[in-house]
Amino acid sequence: MPIITAPQEFNVEDLYVDLDAVLGCPIYLKCEGFNFAGSVKLKAAAEMVGAAERDGLLAPGSTIVESSSGNLGVALSIIAAAKSHRFLCVTDPRCNPASMRLMRAMGAEVRVVAAQDANGGFLQSRIRYVRDLCASDDRYVWLDQYGNAANWKAHYHGTAPAIARRFPGLEVLFVGAGTTGTLMGCARYFRDRGHPVTIVAVDAVGSVTFGGIPERRMVPGLGTSTRPGLVDESFIDDVVHVPETDTIRTVHRLSARGFLFGGSTGTVVSGAARWLAEKYPGERPVTVAIAPDLGERYLDSIYEASWLREHFGPALADLDLPDTDVQEISVP
Repeated sequence: MPIITAPQEFNVEDLYVDLDAVLGCPIYLKCEGFNFAGSVKLKAAAEMVGAAERDGLLAPGSTIVESSSGNLGVALSIIAAAKSHRFLCVTDPRCNPASMRLMRAMGAEVRVVAAQDANGGFLQSRIRYVRDLCASDDRYVWLDQYGNAANWKAHYHGTAPAIARRFPGLEVLFVGAGTTGTLMGCARYFRDRGHPVTIVAVDAVGSVTFGGIPERRMVPGLGTSTRPGLVDESFIDDVVHVPETDTIRTVHRLSARGFLFGGSTGTVVSGAARWLAEKYPGERPVTVAIAPDLGERYLDSIYEASWLREHFGPALADLDLPDTDVQEISVP
């Protein structure tokens, strides 16, 4: 094991779950949650902060500010603490309480924007707040994960080459679409090297990233209510939209086998399994899907029966949910 002096120096890059043995799907799931941030966002956070430092944007007294639904906020909190920067995360009510507590534990300030935007989400409202904040005081430095090239470059130089080394015969790659940093970095890498890999973007139903109709979304992570500036569809071969009920069913199928993954991973696996069943019925192409996160931060939401009943009701009646989340017993 390595000896490190900063949290961003450690990330498990070569761990895959064989989903054929777990779910009966010919997919190797690349696990990106085994680092101090618990998600793939640690790579983008480190790259964006490093770029801002090299460009001279972070002066003494500066405060990094970013809009995040959770995972990037946690990652930036860790990087900021390690580098002695101030950090302010602008989030919304869908952010997991556990993520907010983690950010504050690292010394970050968290502000919650509760006003929905025109598409029924919060992203435009969060970005508007960030822009107003930066306009009011030049000590605030917005990294802008939605348009920052350092976001996708982190995966162009890290995630994609690691996959290519492990699977030189890769045929299909499934990547979840949030800011699309992971997606665009991987897609550009394989295109630039002439690898004939089919790139499939996995998005949430209700997201507008690829022209979808905006709808209510309760699971934070993938999907947007404002199209990210990083998106270039010329690098993408296909798009799959996954209903949140399918996301939740998938994470529960995985947890029933002992694999506790987050909502973003559930969306990617669900979309990948459906796409393969439709495009390669009965075949076994060499396939990798990227799992952005683990499941601990979702224990109060997609793994909690009362939350699922409140937000999805009979739509998830097929799940074997307990009558109560905790059964109290009396001991004589």
